[in-house]
Amino acid sequence: MIEPLQLFWIFGIAVMVLALLALIEIQRSYFRREHEVMFGTPLFDEQVKEQGLLPEEIKVLEKLVRSSRYENKDAILNTATLFESAVSNYYEFKGEENVKDDVLAIIAELRRKLNFTASNPLATVSSTRQYNETNRVDLLLDNGGRIFHSTISGKDERNLMVEYDESMGSGRSLVGKVIGLRWTRPEDAVYTAKVLVKSFANGEMALSHATVLEKKQLRRWVREPVDFPVKATLGDGTSCNGVLLDLSAGGILLGLPMDCSSGQHLKIEFELPSFGVENVEIEILRNLGHKNPQYADYFFLTASFVGAFGWTQERVLQYIFEVHKQKKGPEGA
Repeated sequence: MIEPLQLFWIFGIAVMVLALLALIEIQRSYFRREHEVMFGTPLFDEQVKEQGLLPEEIKVLEKLVRSSRYENKDAILNTATLFESAVSNYYEFKGEENVKDDVLAIIAELRRKLNFTASNPLATVSSTRQYNETNRVDLLLDNGGRIFHSTISGKDERNLMVEYDESMGSGRSLVGKVIGLRWTRPEDAVYTAKVLVKSFANGEMALSHATVLEKKQLRRWVREPVDFPVKATLGDGTSCNGVLLDLSAGGILLGLPMDCSSGQHLKIEFELPSFGVENVEIEILRNLGHKNPQYADYFFLTASFVGAFGWTQERVLQYIFEVHKQKKGPEGA
């Protein structure tokens, strides 16, 4: 009869043998993964040559693809999503803090060379590492109870740097806390992520990156009824006051006490709630005449933004997003 102690040792030895066999198989699989010729290698070699990648960049790219689960080597070059997924897997496998600075710099340069940043309208955004300096963002403090409008002042593979002037409270008190980061990509979507405040100094906040982004799709030009006072200035310098009744990221409907013709350019000034005064150039598209009995003396005009209106466009999108969110209430938030 087998003693309990003998049974224990037999079971223990069996488990150790199975564990050793599993480790050997994992090592063999890892070795094959690191050294075998992958599917799509000829296409990979052709594409990196076309991109003009340097030898050290190709070497890092190979490390990324071999740390991924892709069967085809050229997959990492096909889309921004596949590239970012491979980068995230590599950082998770190696430990981001263990990756050398020169390798991190090369990965950032690869993203730029492959045109996988958010500045490419055809690139899908799946990581805050794709954001660009000067992008305007919102910091959502206290679960969105307070909003600080900011700008990305710098970034690398470890941190996203944003401006913070402490008008909403101490920056140091936010270190170690998780806050929301919201960015509007014109004609695409509003992206929101949870990020960690890593440090604060000299008016800059260092945030962790995020690879889980909540995406709220925007219709191309969402229109919102408004009732804002507006000041219009003509090319000869004369000005008048009117009303803004319809607002979108592409254009407006406004009423003015003067007749305007299609193609005419004006400069208008109006205050966008929570964002401040906006100054933008517009082009009159259509003159609808006296269509609103409430403003019987006004000509109503449809117009589109022209010139340097990118900042105004982003703020209008953010404003419309907030209005729709408030209309939906807590359930739609």
